[in-house]
Amino acid sequence: MGKGLSCREAFCRELAELGRKNPEIVALTSDAKGSTALGVFANALPDQFIEVGIAEQNEIGMAAGLAAVGKRPYVCAPASFLSARALEQIKVDVAYSRMNVKILAVSGGISYGPLGMSHHSTHDVAALRAIPGIRIVLPCDEAETVALLRELEAGDEPAYIRVGKAAMPIIYGPEAELTVGKASRLRPGSDLTIIACGEMVHPAVEASEQLAGEGVSAQVLDMHTLSPLDEEAILAAAEIGPIITIEEHSVNGGLGASAARLTAANRPTSMRTLGLPDAGNAVAGPSGEVFRHYGLDRDGLCRAARELMKAK
Repeated sequence: MGKGLSCREAFCRELAELGRKNPEIVALTSDAKGSTALGVFANALPDQFIEVGIAEQNEIGMAAGLAAVGKRPYVCAPASFLSARALEQIKVDVAYSRMNVKILAVSGGISYGPLGMSHHSTHDVAALRAIPGIRIVLPCDEAETVALLRELEAGDEPAYIRVGKAAMPIIYGPEAELTVGKASRLRPGSDLTIIACGEMVHPAVEASEQLAGEGVSAQVLDMHTLSPLDEEAILAAAEIGPIITIEEHSVNGGLGASAARLTAANRPTSMRTLGLPDAGNAVAGPSGEVFRHYGLDRDGLCRAARELMKAK
């Protein structure tokens, strides 16, 4: 698989195209035009761009106010700050008030790996999934980012789009048809299922291919939407057999915890939930090194699959 754009670059390029067609689209950022890749939008549409400064709470409140008068605001800022500093505003001003605010949360997970836990965003899905009224989307590559953005822009629901920082391997073609709230099956399989989201989709595909060479047929589901969750796809996977979930997020409250709760209540099956551990001294460093340390890569997935198949 070749490398494409980062999801943040793909998002902001597409947002600029959408903004040219619709002057009601407005982009806001909190001194993060560079890290969000929003420069392409700001340069092309300066009258539709608002620089708030380092004030994420104000940024969300301003976006909600713009939505209340008919604008279509997009907030673009680092995930770690939006989902912590501005959580109250997201909860009250956006989700509970049902304001049409779309939030691009960049450098999610451990994209800012060397900067440590203050800049890691490994709690955001758990926090936001507990708040009704906001969609949560984690695309895995540029084509998926664009496809999901177009669908989200066509609607009036609040949304949180969490992306990483690096250029991503190409998973989908440019004409990919994806639906918010519906998982995408990337590989068929009859022995077990790997369910992944965001940057973990690529290692899930790699693991499926390696396992095929070992005689293990591993289905791969791209669970790009965490709210609403595609419960039907998860329960169908449980019918096949064991499930492995993998996410760039805490093992508490994210994809794995949600899938385990669902299967335990409706269709119990063996599971492994791969994610970042519940630890106060999490490893800091380049994201690739942190992924390898915690088994959030092809090799970690293959180990988990072999263990599950051995116990099956």
